[in-house]
Amino acid sequence: MTIRVLLADDQALLRATFRILIDSCADMEVVGEATDGTEALELARLHRPDLVLMDIRMPGTDGLAATSAICADPDLTAVRVLILTTFEIDEYVAQALRAGASGFLGKDVTADVLLAGIRTVAAGESLLSATATRTLITRFLSSPAESAQSAAPEHLSALTAREREVMAWVAEGHSNEEIAGKLYVSPLTVRTHVHRAMTKLGARDRAQLVVMAYQSGLVRAVPPNGGE
Repeated sequence: MTIRVLLADDQALLRATFRILIDSCADMEVVGEATDGTEALELARLHRPDLVLMDIRMPGTDGLAATSAICADPDLTAVRVLILTTFEIDEYVAQALRAGASGFLGKDVTADVLLAGIRTVAAGESLLSATATRTLITRFLSSPAESAQSAAPEHLSALTAREREVMAWVAEGHSNEEIAGKLYVSPLTVRTHVHRAMTKLGARDRAQLVVMAYQSGLVRAVPPNGGE
């Protein structure tokens, strides 16, 4: 099964590099290239890719607005967005996650990491396990500025106690295998709990489940400096 990728970046050289790299893989192909957010949305609707590799900083409509539009479009529910960024704009990354992106990668990643990231997100998982990513989430998703947008804790009432427990572990960046070890169950059981929680809460993927965990207060933010 071929992973169909849409590239969205205003730098032609970078798009060409990504196209060569992605098209060299037997299990994926580039189906289109967008130079700004407006074109990314148009091409997403035209090609219905499995994944959009999205830059944040683009002229006109940026990657944040495009991510929000793609993730809000009921006809594009199967399309995943993987953000490409530099870590200097980490607040924008958190905004993209809130908009529905499935994760992010730095532009300085190796080719192997990029390709593995595409496969991970296309498979319905998210790139939220790295320490840097957890720092971004805890720093911004539960900041006072977001309190007005936070989901009420009662929204989690549909979940079982075990589903809430698993959701909390997911929000802290643990993999299914790690959670299984902590709970003395199989990874398949953990995966089942994760998917049930996603279904009950209407989360499109694991990344959105993490956002909901922080916004509902199920998991509390830890300051990046350790509380100092």
